[in-house]
Amino acid sequence: MRISLSSKAVVAAAACAVAVLPAGAASAGDGPKPQQDEKATTMSTAPAPEGNPHSRTAQASGVCSDAYQIGNKRYIKRKGQVIGTVRQFYSPSCNRNYGYLWVWQSFRNTHKNYATNIAVYDFNTKKLVGLRQWHRTNAQEFWSGPAATVRHCTAARGMIKARYDSKQSFAYSSKRC
Repeated sequence: MRISLSSKAVVAAAACAVAVLPAGAASAGDGPKPQQDEKATTMSTAPAPEGNPHSRTAQASGVCSDAYQIGNKRYIKRKGQVIGTVRQFYSPSCNRNYGYLWVWQSFRNTHKNYATNIAVYDFNTKKLVGLRQWHRTNAQEFWSGPAATVRHCTAARGMIKARYDSKQSFAYSSKRC
């Protein structure tokens, strides 16, 4: 079999082009909805830092089981230390958004009572939707109520206030439209 010089040049150019293409950076929730085969085959009900719509807390809050993260997480800081993570979730079957707050164990170890809340912030109405609040808690996982905000620009908004603090610490996940 004879291969011409131009055929070799095309193959070499194609190989070089593939080799120099940068790998894309992926961020949780920025891509398309996960495919069924990409999901875990067993549905744990344990809470998780990245959010688990199957957890007991999520189910008690009315989170639909197909919810997945949208946008990017953000961190709640207090006195320069990260104390919580805020994420926004979306359910295609329920057509609802949810806020999710995970309180870091390092904060929980030193604060036995704190107040917290989580909601979806609607940039169109400038209101917190699905707001749920807790006082004198030491829980770790918090979900907002369902928010009918999928046609608006939104972000999850979480707050933690340590007992005796004069100010709240809060954060918004990335804005999604």
